[in-house]
Amino acid sequence: MAIVATKSKRSRTVPTERLEARVPRTLKQTLQKAAAVTGHSTLTSYVLFTLQTSAQAVIDQHERARLSATESKSFVEALLSPAAPNEALKKAFSRYRTNAAAGA
Repeated sequence: MAIVATKSKRSRTVPTERLEARVPRTLKQTLQKAAAVTGHSTLTSYVLFTLQTSAQAVIDQHERARLSATESKSFVEALLSPAAPNEALKKAFSRYRTNAAAGA
């Protein structure tokens, strides 16, 4: 007996939004050429791929902390040789210990 797979009557499509842009003819021609040389079957496919890739790179760069060599050295030195606690920090530790012991 053969088992036949059937499609569900409920379509599981992802909701989409429309994005429109008016661009100079020369830009459109450049985009079409780029789409063709990168193997995209349509200009829309190329534009969506490029926009998503670029947007993700911007987000990744924004979320990643970058330190210069000097900043990196200062950060490591601060971790390896922390400053002695000042009076305000000592008082805060004391309040914490008191509250923690009291169960607050």
